[in-house]
Amino acid sequence: MSLHRRSFIQYSSAALFTGFLTNFVSASDSKQRLMKLDLSCGRIGVKANQKQAIDYASKYGFEAVVPDAGYLGQLSASQLADLKAEMQNKNLVFSAAGMPVDFRKDEAKFKQGIASLPASAAALQRAGVTRTGTWLMPTHAELTYNANFKQHARRLKEISRILSDHGLRFGMEYVGPKTLWSSKKYPYIHSMPETKELIAEIDVKGVGLILDSWHWYTAHETKEDLLTLTNADIVAVDLNDAPAGLPIDEQIDQKRELPMATGVIDLATFLNVLNSLGYDGPVRAEPFNAALRKLPADQAVAATAAAMKQAVALIN
Repeated sequence: MSLHRRSFIQYSSAALFTGFLTNFVSASDSKQRLMKLDLSCGRIGVKANQKQAIDYASKYGFEAVVPDAGYLGQLSASQLADLKAEMQNKNLVFSAAGMPVDFRKDEAKFKQGIASLPASAAALQRAGVTRTGTWLMPTHAELTYNANFKQHARRLKEISRILSDHGLRFGMEYVGPKTLWSSKKYPYIHSMPETKELIAEIDVKGVGLILDSWHWYTAHETKEDLLTLTNADIVAVDLNDAPAGLPIDEQIDQKRELPMATGVIDLATFLNVLNSLGYDGPVRAEPFNAALRKLPADQAVAATAAAMKQAVALIN
């Protein structure tokens, strides 16, 4: 997992001029895009509580920040009002929360998660959060595709109904690398069309996709696949680049790069199509990059901010 040295120097240098970059990007693309630059500290290996994440997001020019349902649920009405006011003053909104139910294991574990989901969903709703999501494991050691599909549809329908009752859209992220979906006996959903089939089977309002440039690329998908979507189909977006010099089918899921690091993934096409669809949700970096995770928190956030701003500057 490598953040190329030349790319990192580029990001770090740019990050020193965060204020300039923020003004430049706002002037050049604020009228062109509705998607919001989202800071997800966990996705870049930065440990931060909700208040710290908000401070980082404000300092480095992000426009959204991931909500923490556990923290939000503990706030009194006045504390929540103060937090919302602070975020408004910092021109920040909440993005998409993680979906906490473990639906991938046994039934007892699933039922345990379902029991606590209404309280978590209520905390998010109270804070004004409207989006949540999770990822789909693209393989299974024991369940055939059909058996796995039926289990997913049943469990995720139950989850989706609870979330929908609390005004929460629910996104599912397919995982594209062949190195992962072929790693166990039975491959499972690992493409956009397959995920659409699951969404149709769940058949609950507000269920859609978490769309990741990495998985779009590793699933061998194209501009035409993106054009089958509408803004209503997309709950959240992850942005990544891929290591250079590896064939698509040899890419490894936990070895990614920050956006714009290598140019392997066609982010110009990816972002411009989303923009043409009027996508108005969060877009966040999820590079799973070891070098980035070793940086001090401020440097990691600064490098991520610079990379994301370079990426959205591709929108025309």
